[in-house]
Parts: sequence; C-alpha cells; structure tokens
Amino acid sequence: MSTEAVSHPTYGNWRRPRRPGLGPFGLLGTFGVFGGLVLTLLVSLVSLVAALVVAVPLIVLLTPLVVRTVDGRNAYQLLALRIGWLRRKAKGSHTYVSGPLSPRPGGRFRPPGLLSRVTISEGRDAYDRPFGVLHHKGRNQYTIVLGCEPDGGSLIDPDQADIWVASWGQWLARLSHEPGLRGASVIVETAPDPGTRLASEVLPRIKEDAPAAARAVMEEVVELYPSNSSEMHTYIALTYAIPPGQKRDRHDMITDLAIRIPGLLAGLVGAGGGTATPLSAERIAEVVRVAYDPAVAGEVLSVRSEYGHTGLEWDDAGPAVAVETVDAYQHDSGVSRSWLLTLAPRGTVHSNVLRGLLEGTAGTRRKRVALLYRPIDPATSARIVEADRRAAQFMATSGRGMVQARALSEIRATEQTAAEEAAGAGLVEFSLMVTITVDSMSQLSDANVTMRNLQASARLSMRPADRMQAAAFTCTLPAGLLPWEHTFIPSELQEAL
Repeated sequence: MSTEAVSHPTYGNWRRPRRPGLGPFGLLGTFGVFGGLVLTLLVSLVSLVAALVVAVPLIVLLTPLVVRTVDGRNAYQLLALRIGWLRRKAKGSHTYVSGPLSPRPGGRFRPPGLLSRVTISEGRDAYDRPFGVLHHKGRNQYTIVLGCEPDGGSLIDPDQADIWVASWGQWLARLSHEPGLRGASVIVETAPDPGTRLASEVLPRIKEDAPAAARAVMEEVVELYPSNSSEMHTYIALTYAIPPGQKRDRHDMITDLAIRIPGLLAGLVGAGGGTATPLSAERIAEVVRVAYDPAVAGEVLSVRSEYGHTGLEWDDAGPAVAVETVDAYQHDSGVSRSWLLTLAPRGTVHSNVLRGLLEGTAGTRRKRVALLYRPIDPATSARIVEADRRAAQFMATSGRGMVQARALSEIRATEQTAAEEAAGAGLVEFSLMVTITVDSMSQLSDANVTMRNLQASARLSMRPADRMQAAAFTCTLPAGLLPWEHTFIPSELQEAL
C-alpha cells in the first residue's frame, strides 16, 4: 500500500506598496532633505550662523516625517486627524438629528455624513430585474449593489474550494478591465437570526387538527432555533465614474450598467457566490435602515414576508439621532465601533483564513466585514511591479555583508508578482474594515475582546478607527463609498508623504 501526501494550495504574496523616496521620508520628505542640504551649503558660504538658522527649522519640519506608526502614518498625519476631529466637534457636526422635528429641510430621515448627498434611482437589467443605482453627486460616481448567497465551505471538497478561489481571483482580475470602475467592496454582514422567516414558513403550515405533541414540538423549534443560529448576507458594491472627456447623463449610465450586470453576476456564480441578483433601490434602503437601527430588523423581515415589499425609500433610511465619539458611533438602537486593517497576514495562508472573522459572533447585534478593492489598469500594473522589483533588488544588494532573509523574501515576492502580472493576472490594492454593533456602550469592552480574538485567528493586524468612527461605519455599508476618494488630502499626495 502506498500513501500520497495531500497538499492544499496556499495563498499570499500580498505586499504593501513601496513608498517612493529616501527611507521613511517619502517623496516630499526626500525633496525637502536634498533641497535643505543644498540651501544650507549655499548659505554656509556666507555665514555659519545663517546656515544654522536655515538648518534648524528644516530639521524640525522634517523630523515628524521619520516618526511613523506601525501602519506607516507619520506625525503630520496623526496631527491632521486630531485637528479634523476637533474642528468637527467645535462645529457640532459630530451629532446628527433628523426627522419632522429637526431643522433639516424636508423633515425626513436621510442618511448622514458621506451619504447625505447621495441619491438613488432604479433601472432594469436585460432580465427585467430591478436594480438600484446610487449617485454620488460630489464626485459624479454611480454605484450598483449585487447580493449573493455563497455556498459556504461546509461539506465541500477542498478541490472545489480551490476552484472557487481561483474563479474569484479571475473575477477580481476582470475588474481591472471594467471601463470606468473606480473600486469595489465586498460586505459580509452577520446578525443573530430573529426567527421571522422560520416562523412565517412553519407556523402557517401547522394544521388546526394536528396532534398536540406535534404542534408543541414545532412551536418549540420556532422559538428556540433562532437563538443558536445567525443570518448572513453578502453584498458586492461596484462604483463607476464617467471617463474624462465624456458627457453622459444619469439615464445613459443606468443603461450602461444594466448591460454589464448579467456578466458580473455570472462571474460571481462561478466563484461560489450561489444565487446572485442585483439589489433594488428598496432593498438597498432596507439594508442601510437596519444598519442604523438594528432593532427594526425583525419588523422589516415581517413586512417583506407578508406583503412582498416594505415601501422604504432612501430618504427615510437614515437614523433619527446619531452621535460620534472618539472611539464609538451611537445611532438609534445601536452602538458601533469600527476597525481598520494595518497589516495583512505575513507569509502564506489557506483559503479559510477569514472564516472565523466572517462567521456570526455571539454577543453582537450585527457585524459587517468589508473588503475594499481598488483595481489597477494593466499599464499601471506593469510599471508598479517593475518598479517594486528594481527597488527590492537595489535594497538587497546595497546592504553590507550578507543579504538578510527578509530581503531575499522581498526579492522572491516581487519576482513572482512580476511573473504573474506578465502572465495576465490583475493587480489590485485591497484593505479590510470591520464594524461591530452592540446594544449599549457598556458592551463595547466585550466587543474589543471579541475583535482581538477574531483578528488573531485571521492573522490580521487592525486598529480602531478612532476620531473617524462615523466615516468608517458608513464605508462598511453597501453604498459604494471608497475611502481613498473622500480624503481631505488627495491620495496621490498621501502616497508621497
């Protein structure tokens, strides 16, 4: 008898984009260093005292660029974050009140913050299915939301799971060729099952002349089963922008998106997404409404199961009251805290590395895990991988003595990335955000412990989104908000820092 070792594919080789410039200074800091040296040398020809007067302020200004946190932020970025929070607090924009008794025009419950200027329309795809289109007026972007029911990994052969992962990678690579696509987000939302769907399915089917024992058993199942189960929903939000130089109105964009939806859904089904359909404007409003007020989740399900629709509109999907603090976001019947990814798992992982993070968590009202993707076009991808490969070789050969193990690993990673990109693979920047909602502020300490355990099992490094909890909460909603599109400092300038 002979035995063969079974090997399962591993995944990894993700790398943080290399910052241009000299060491931790960044591109702007490098220009400041060399420009300061030249200026100091020129002034020193006149007077040594004048050279000191020029050099000391330059050193004071450039030193904060060297002091960086684990996730790469320098002292200036930390200072800007605190100044922005103090300004919002001084203006009172950290609180939000809506409704008929509020001073806001219209007297409705519009979503706050980054969603305040978003409007929604509805179209129909090639199969006559309704789909909602969110219009971000500030940046003239359009978002469609797709919903799917993934098959899950239980009772699935490892080979099938590997095929799904490969198909998902191909679907992400396809996004790089989508005209006008600015970014995509995958939101996995879990919550305790309220039992509404089970009750609506079972209780009406119980006959009046059924035996008492059978009736008691079915009623007990309906009562106890939801306490040990959870519901899971998966949404994919795709955000498009009108290409430069083109003038297209809203109706033209809706027609264009309607043509693309069937192909996008077919790719999701092939990647293990199960039944995939576009979300209507009403369904998008329901998801946002439940996120801000988790207590109404059961009522929304009951009304939808009884009447087939809820009639909820986007202008009524926001909270009545919301208050942002340094480390939390209070909204209607829930209190939320969000975390941001700082470091992806080092080394290689298996396909189920995020399983514990995505599953339902006891003691929480709702939990959303948002994977954010920023596709890069093929031409830019080729330049990035070649620049990273040359930089890794330079850093490895410029050191003294033997090349360190981390430098060798960096070279292997860049060579593999360059080979895969040349073979047709797509290059995608990604990040991850997690929002946990509980019932009261006193439960946030338990949520912190839960989050530490979850990120440890997933081999992730995350930090709380302090002083920007409201924005982080909004970015984990299936509304198509891309964080890098809503920064005060442009993303290109931030990369130079």
